[in-house]
Amino acid sequence: MFRLLKSFGWALSGIRQVSMTQPNMKIHLAAALLVIIVCVSLLHMPALELAIVILAIFMVLVAETFNTAVEATVDLTTSRRHPLAKVAKDAAAGAVLLTAVNAIVVAYLLIWPYLKNQILR
Repeated sequence: MFRLLKSFGWALSGIRQVSMTQPNMKIHLAAALLVIIVCVSLLHMPALELAIVILAIFMVLVAETFNTAVEATVDLTTSRRHPLAKVAKDAAAGAVLLTAVNAIVVAYLLIWPYLKNQILR
C-alpha cells in the first residue's frame, strides 16, 4: 500500500512539474478551466456532452505531458542536433497539435450550438 501511495506521489509530482514549467501547459490549463466554467455555469451542458468535452480536454493535457516527457528524454540523451531527436520531438509536438485540433472540433460540434443559442436570445 505504501508503494502505491508513493507512485501516486510521483505521478502528482510529474503533473506539477509539467504544469509549473511548461508555458503551453499553462495555456491549456487556463483554456480548460474557462471552457469547463462556460459549459457548466453558462450553458448548463448535459452530462454526456460535458463528459465528451472533458475527455477532449484531458487528451490535450495528456499529449502535452507526453510531449514534455519526450523532450526531456531527448535533451537528456543528447546535447547535439540529431535527425532522430528532431523526429521524436516533432512527432510529440504533432500529437499535441492533433489532440488540440480534436478539441476544437469537439468545441465546434458541442459548445458552439449552445453559445449560438445564448447569443441569439
